[in-house]
Amino acid sequence: MVASIAGILLLLVALFQLCLACGAPWGSLAMGGKYPGKLPFRLRIAALVQLVLLAFIALIIFIRVGMILPDYLDSSHMAIWGVVVFMSISSMLNLITSSKWERRIWAPVVLLLLACSVIVAGSA
Repeated sequence: MVASIAGILLLLVALFQLCLACGAPWGSLAMGGKYPGKLPFRLRIAALVQLVLLAFIALIIFIRVGMILPDYLDSSHMAIWGVVVFMSISSMLNLITSSKWERRIWAPVVLLLLACSVIVAGSA
């Protein structure tokens, strides 16, 4: 159940990053809100990198709970703690950003992802 919640949240964030990379005018909702409208090219590339990172995080979570790739279950033990650290840092950054929209939208999402990753890491 927790992995499914994390998967849905990660999918939503990944779709948002894909839209940013494709030029959606949502820059005020991302990366500190410094670039309202369409992100500059280099940050659109960064959005693609974040999308790949989110997919990797989902992969680790799904492996850790035994949903996919059982051969990698042992190696996912350490990797899930990397996800916890990443989500902890992301949570802090989204809570202290100067962008009120990031604090309102993304901070709760990342805090939920942090909770999910801690539960997955602690239970498996």
